[in-house]
Amino acid sequence: MSKQTTSPAIILAPGREKALKRQHPWIFSNAISQVINTPNSGDIVEVLSSKGEWLATAAYSPRSQIRARVWSFVQNETIDENFFYCRLAEAWQLRQSLFDLQTTNAVRLIAGESDGLPGITIDKYADVLVCQLLSAGAESSRKLLLSALIKLFPKHSIFERSDVDVRKKEGLQPATGWLHLPRDSAEVVIQEHGMALLVDIINGHKTGFYLDQRASRQAVKRYALSRTVLNCFSYTGTFAVAALQGGANHVTNVDLSELALTTAERNANLNKLDLSALTQQKADVFKLLRQYREQGRQFDMVILDPPKFADNKSQLAGACRGYKDINMVAMQLVKPGGLLFTFSCSGLMEDSLFQKIVADAALDAKRQCLFLERLTQDSDHPVLSTFPEGHYLKGLICKIA
Repeated sequence: MSKQTTSPAIILAPGREKALKRQHPWIFSNAISQVINTPNSGDIVEVLSSKGEWLATAAYSPRSQIRARVWSFVQNETIDENFFYCRLAEAWQLRQSLFDLQTTNAVRLIAGESDGLPGITIDKYADVLVCQLLSAGAESSRKLLLSALIKLFPKHSIFERSDVDVRKKEGLQPATGWLHLPRDSAEVVIQEHGMALLVDIINGHKTGFYLDQRASRQAVKRYALSRTVLNCFSYTGTFAVAALQGGANHVTNVDLSELALTTAERNANLNKLDLSALTQQKADVFKLLRQYREQGRQFDMVILDPPKFADNKSQLAGACRGYKDINMVAMQLVKPGGLLFTFSCSGLMEDSLFQKIVADAALDAKRQCLFLERLTQDSDHPVLSTFPEGHYLKGLICKIA
């Protein structure tokens, strides 16, 4: 295709095609020298090098710094319902090969760019699908995507949770609601490795649940026997359920949300756990940890799974300070020989940097830290080799002396 194309197209600045040739799916605004035939938000555009060489087919987003996201690196591939059906079917086949869906019936079906569908997240909770359309291209393709999804899962209810801030960067308004086979209840009970867990698809965080921590919950269960556990940022208490099933003596959940703590208690009841072994503490974690330190309280295991501290590079330095501070105080609450499970879900936080922060926190806490295991997002959140940004969740199991 030449520069004289009549189709909408973007032409990259000289030397800016390297990332595309390595099949990275994002094209930033400063990499573009010219936009041909004025595409609208979400329109399909051809991506050309400065010499007119065809590189990719992408979705255009005039409001975002990520000006285009690649649908396909195959020339002349049509972005139609069949395109979406094939991507969905391939992703579903992978998930079926990864899990025994009789024992774990909730999976991330589509992990955006890593599944070849940039800006699209779809989680499957039993027979309910929850979708997030995060980019202009995803929004523009919603009818094709929905039609393909219904074809693949005709008896599943489908709910949209496109109510996240990133849509503003794409010039999009929030969108939520039932898209197919609406239900009266917003709650779904899922099964995960012997746990029954409540998911509130309308009011819960993200799409309602943190599927990415499935393997970490299993790790907590493995280490919990006879321990007292402090579960910080507990949300709906799934780590608590795992710990109690693993034989923990007592778990204290800490969260600021009354609704989350109520759900955590319901989860404990659902799994027929001893509620006398569970304490629910509505509090600011940062303040409570310091309060516990002043009181001299200690636990056999502390779990730190805070929300994302950095959304962009300018916030990274502050995030590092925040992670160091909270890990330092948490270590001071761990009994000698006890464990700290600590996590970062900030994509900008590299593994080596997170480990260094935790190591520095140990020095400041005047405690010795031994790294036992590394944890990450479960395998239904795969990372495409050409899109390292898909790796975001880092976890460390630390023995504290």
